[in-house]
Parts: sequence; structure tokens; C-alpha cells
Amino acid sequence: MSAPIPKTAMVFAAGLGTRMRPITETLPKPLVKVRGRTLIDHCLDRLEQNGVETTIVNVHWLADQIEAHLAGRARPRIVVSDERAKILDQGGGIKRALPWIGKEPFLVCNTDAFWIEGPRSNIARLAEAFDPATMDIALLMAASAGAVGVDWPGDFTMTRKGRLESRVDRFVAPFVYTGVGIMKPELFADAPGEVFRLAPYFHAAAAKGRLYGVRLDGLWLHVGRPETIAEAEEAIERSIL
Repeated sequence: MSAPIPKTAMVFAAGLGTRMRPITETLPKPLVKVRGRTLIDHCLDRLEQNGVETTIVNVHWLADQIEAHLAGRARPRIVVSDERAKILDQGGGIKRALPWIGKEPFLVCNTDAFWIEGPRSNIARLAEAFDPATMDIALLMAASAGAVGVDWPGDFTMTRKGRLESRVDRFVAPFVYTGVGIMKPELFADAPGEVFRLAPYFHAAAAKGRLYGVRLDGLWLHVGRPETIAEAEEAIERSIL
């Protein structure tokens, strides 16, 4: 049975943005603008449109700027997870935020990418596909070919039924993770340590046959380097002509 759209999301905004330098020497990457709107607002807009009520946003690099920016936003409700003292990586960030996340499946959203929507909400499609009985994690996936800003050999292959398998070394995978997913909080409850990555949880779920994906309907825009800002803006312009 599919699940409803989660009401809570974890938004990752604590990274150093090293690939976006020199811009990110004085501006945190989530506040980089694409077509006049910050990357974090592109993310939060999608969450708001899909009825997400609470977002936990972790902060570290130039955190004061992000907090000041978020103070002007009414919806969704923002809870800041302060990682100024130590950046915890995405997995550690989720573990720290578990008291706010609660016991229900939750959304995750990176702030270095967004997408031009297709006919239906991709987050709604992802939620409809997420079956807690057979899945631990469901990821929104984009085809590598045609996506903007993809400069790596893909992340996963996907079966006809949507099950994801990790890319094999030295091979190219046809799908990339968009930075948006739904996962169960209990995956992180007993995680050892304080600082750890999220990706190993994806690969562990894939090895158990419990990682699934939904192909994005639309155009995915990955804004990872300064030059991809213009590429993303050009893609948006073409889409509205």
C-alpha cells in the first residue's frame, strides 16, 4: 500500500559548497540564486506545494546568512538544526534531527538541485510509489542523459518494477539520484558515531532489495559548479518559451 506525502522533511544546507567556489567563500551554497530565486527556496517551494508542514534545515557554513534568510519564510515551518560546532554529514544530520522527525517516514531534499515539473507533482508520485512494507527508502531518480549539470557516471540502475541497484565500479549507470527521497527514521536510530554519510544507507537498502526509485517526469537541474548556474537558467528559459 502506498503512503501519503510525508509532513516532515530534512533539508540539507550545512555543506561547504567547495565546488561552487569562489562564490561560496562569502555566500553559502543554498543561497546561490538561479533565475532570481535561491536554491534553498526552490527546494522549500516544492515541499510547500506538496503539503509538507515542517522542514528541519541543518546549517554549518555561513549559518547566520541561512538563518536570516529563512526567518522571512512563513511556510513550511522551519526548524534549524545547528551544526556550527561540527558538520555531521547527511547521515549524522538526520540522526541529530530524529527528535523533530518523529517515527513516520520523512522526506529528504538536497539544496544543490531542483527540477522543472512535469504534468504531475514528482514528490506526490514518489509518495504514491513508496510502500513501507517492501521498501526502506524510495528515491526520485533522473535519467543521466538530458539532465543539466551531470558530470559523473550515474548512481543506479533501475529494474522495470523500480528496484534500484548500485552502479558497478568502472561502469556507467543510466540514472542519477536527484537529492529527493523518502525514508524510514528507524534506519538511523541505532547508527554508531556522530558523523557519517547517507549514501551507504542507500547501498545497504539496495543490497537487501529494499531500495526503489521513481523516474522524474520533467527536467532535472544540478547546480554544482559556478558555470552550471547559467546552464540551469538557460534550460528554464527554454522550457517556458
